[in-house]
Amino acid sequence: MKTLFILNEPAYGNERSYNGLRLALSLAKAEGQEIRVFLMGDAVTCAKTPQKTADGYYNLERMLRGLEPRGVPVGCCGTCLDARGMADDPLAEPARRSTLAELTEWTIWADKVVTF
Repeated sequence: MKTLFILNEPAYGNERSYNGLRLALSLAKAEGQEIRVFLMGDAVTCAKTPQKTADGYYNLERMLRGLEPRGVPVGCCGTCLDARGMADDPLAEPARRSTLAELTEWTIWADKVVTF
């Protein structure tokens, strides 16, 4: 099964992106699953590095880095990065600048699209 996660909400302030990444990480551990994650709008802030959070509080940079060993690509909307004054670097691995054209390809590729 091929699943695309599209996150739209900011890294912190609510838990939508956190919950989306939790589900993506969990699904990535399951056999036979292919996952891709695309960050749009304020969700591009999830890829900002370095993130310093209080002890015991979730850290979205670490969560994104947890996708890398599972081979999950993470695209960040380039227009959204530019609008927020975020350069391509530093972005938390495996996140990278992407485009609406790539999101379109990923949407066609996916059996399921999940949005947060």
